[in-house]
Amino acid sequence: MSSIAVPRAVAPRRAWQTDLPVLVVAVVWGASYLAAKDITTARTVLAVLVLRFALVLPVLAVVGHRSLRALTAAQWRGAALLGLILAGIFLLETYGVVHTSATNAGLIISLTMIFTPLAEAAVTRTRPSRGFLGAAALSVLGVLLLTQGAGFTRPSLGDLLMLLAALARTLHVLAMSRTKAVRGADALPLTTVQLGTAVAVFALLSTGADTTPWETAADFGVREWAGLLFLSVFCTLFAFFVQMWAVRRTSPSRVSLLLGTEPCGPPRPVSPWAANASARSDWRAACSSCWGQRGGAGPHGDSRRAGGRSASGT
Repeated sequence: MSSIAVPRAVAPRRAWQTDLPVLVVAVVWGASYLAAKDITTARTVLAVLVLRFALVLPVLAVVGHRSLRALTAAQWRGAALLGLILAGIFLLETYGVVHTSATNAGLIISLTMIFTPLAEAAVTRTRPSRGFLGAAALSVLGVLLLTQGAGFTRPSLGDLLMLLAALARTLHVLAMSRTKAVRGADALPLTTVQLGTAVAVFALLSTGADTTPWETAADFGVREWAGLLFLSVFCTLFAFFVQMWAVRRTSPSRVSLLLGTEPCGPPRPVSPWAANASARSDWRAACSSCWGQRGGAGPHGDSRRAGGRSASGT
């Protein structure tokens, strides 16, 4: 998408064509916390992450081998840097979901849609509107109330890790849009290099761990393999390709806003891992919180502003 202005009548259609895949990613990510919690323990986090990435990386490498060779050295370095940030996100999220509920994980990570517009406003030196700041404060309060449904207690380790993951996601989205070295490259090779860098980090950290990826894989049954394939194909391969593609066509704030609706992903139709009434009740409350967060739209109080921006305007 070039920096040439798009006619007013065409812009909404193009924005919707970009938004729809991102909303699909939000749905599968909403189910990913339930799947990850079901197949992962504190001892197997690194092993599961290695398996999750190793399943899709060869496919990406084969499909995109020509585009990988076309990357410049600067683009390789830029994508590798994004991969290091991505590895940090997955480590924080996966350890976080192991030590908290799937509901809390989804709610806390949705704060990315608040953090990203604030960070983007700071980077571009623009002042957020009062409406956005008010909506952001209400959203944070809503997440706090929903995660403390049984009464106010000290946040768990998992809650704090998920909060750090939300901040790391903000950094990742901003870096994708503002790293000059990767702006001219295709999304496929950039996604491949990022995932390759992340799996290298996980493999290195898993050396000397309590259990190896191969031991963990051998212990998996049909249910665990189904969960792992869901995480690998939909929540990793598809999701990060779409995110890389979309953030270069709209803006970090808009992508984070759409991805932040992930706690509203319907657990029962999308995933067999949400089977209890408590999870469904928490999901309905999460939908209310997400809808309140959409009221902030962007740092200037208008979500349409971000949608009308070109890839080169970021």
